[in-house]
Amino acid sequence: MGKLKTSAEVKNLKLKSILGDHLRELAAREGIDPKGRVGELVKKLLKVDEGRIDEFIKERYADLAGERRKQISDKELKAELDKVTDFSWGMVQGGLDQRIQREYVRQHYRYDDLLQAVKGNLQGEVESYVVCSWYNHWTTVLIEDHISEHENVIPTLKKVKGIDLFFRGQPFDLKTTMLPKGFELARAKADLSELAVWLYENQGEERFGDDPRFFVVLADSKNPDESWKLKRDVTFVFKQIDNFLGSEDVSEADQIVFEYGDETFVTLAKVLLVVREQ
Repeated sequence: MGKLKTSAEVKNLKLKSILGDHLRELAAREGIDPKGRVGELVKKLLKVDEGRIDEFIKERYADLAGERRKQISDKELKAELDKVTDFSWGMVQGGLDQRIQREYVRQHYRYDDLLQAVKGNLQGEVESYVVCSWYNHWTTVLIEDHISEHENVIPTLKKVKGIDLFFRGQPFDLKTTMLPKGFELARAKADLSELAVWLYENQGEERFGDDPRFFVVLADSKNPDESWKLKRDVTFVFKQIDNFLGSEDVSEADQIVFEYGDETFVTLAKVLLVVREQ
């Protein structure tokens, strides 16, 4: 998985990341018969210049982002995100049902005791969990849209396993996260590849993947516990993103080797470490 994709492989992946209706639209634009199954259309469109495919994807992505912005502008969304004052999950992601069964359903015999326990503990924890999930989702949307609209990036128009975007002609899965607790900032600054290895080796089994990843890692050097606030500081974060995307390239030097279970994996990883120093 660690080898760079050829231009032919990348073009094929880009076409596979386009929705069926959009593929037909692209085919008609290029004078190609738009009839047939998606797989057949992809084969037909492989002869189209990649630059024209990129241009089409950019146009359609702008349309999709524009539809979201009709509901709420980036400025309004940022104002809503600023209302979050505390970032505490309250429970382990994906463990809500097990928690309810273990600590509430099977622990209480009386109806009134159950309701009292729910109101006293579970209700607040669920609210915290939902707020954190909401905050993570919409801050990620802002960051992903900004990255996807950069001139050196081609986004995907539909979900493709392990691919969110193409940067400098290579596919990447985009991950935005905080600097892991216990991973010293000085250590991360000194060796970004070591940080990338740590992120791969400490991913959950249910979300395991060895696909190439583009990590945006956020850290507040003065107040590490408040690094989550940095994710909504789009003026600062976007500037770092633009500098990175404008100056970085992708090469075999981005290969990393990591261990997971009893296996060794080789993949590509780009890491942008966004640090607020004061």
